[in-house]
Amino acid sequence: MKVLSFLAILLFVSCSNFSENNQFVFSFPKELKEVSGINKALNSEQIYTIEDSGNENIIYKLGLNGEIIKTILITDLKNNDWEDLTADKKGNLYIGDFGNNKNTRKDLAIYQILSTSLDSTTVNSSYKISFYYPEQTDFPPNKKEHFYDCESFFEYNNNFYLFTKNRSKRFDGTTLMYKVPNIPGNHKAVLIGKFKTCGTYSTCAITSAALSPDAKKMVLLGHNQIWLFEDFTNDAFLDGKATRLDLADYTQKEGLCFKDNATIYISDEKSKNIGGNLYQYNLEDLK
Repeated sequence: MKVLSFLAILLFVSCSNFSENNQFVFSFPKELKEVSGINKALNSEQIYTIEDSGNENIIYKLGLNGEIIKTILITDLKNNDWEDLTADKKGNLYIGDFGNNKNTRKDLAIYQILSTSLDSTTVNSSYKISFYYPEQTDFPPNKKEHFYDCESFFEYNNNFYLFTKNRSKRFDGTTLMYKVPNIPGNHKAVLIGKFKTCGTYSTCAITSAALSPDAKKMVLLGHNQIWLFEDFTNDAFLDGKATRLDLADYTQKEGLCFKDNATIYISDEKSKNIGGNLYQYNLEDLK
């Protein structure tokens, strides 16, 4: 009985800490085990989501209880490694097909899906933005320079801002911020900033990014923490005040978007019966 009582207390404390930092929203349907990107639908509480490499070339639209309302097959695309999903002010969606675990890809791309086509079940992408990192000259580079994987981006003022996932042998937490124009064609990604999270890859590699609707807050995601940036000017996001916020629990968090200017959604992949959920966090409560 004493052991059971102790375990019950431990469980209560753990759950209490968990609930203080987030609010469970829903569990993803069992068929969505590798959610890699999320985005709130324009003028709606519904959520769009995608999965990463090895999964279907589909955007899923989910209701408030996590049920699949619609599957949108992107007929002209292959899911090479879809790692993030974002939108512009008009509600057009963008798929980031730029997962690059081995730093060998030369076909990095972002695809636009028009908002006017999202009521259909089969659509074509409206245009393709190809890009490359000019600093990368070897495919793959030296293991100490595996800087060119990416799982994180957002659109702002007709440009995309990408934050790399550092896979270097001597990981030091550095993420590179690149800028790519939201224009069809092949573009050189412009390096415009760097930021160091911490020296532990499992917790400090960047897996998603989001900008608040009023463009006054920017957030980077790790598996058990986020980095909040405020008080920046224009697109100098990394020059703003940076605050590290603990999420208490460690899961494979992969998706991030703003619900409103004060609240974020975070999704995690399901692994060994852990995760596979959407959570809601109030940024002020995390401080």
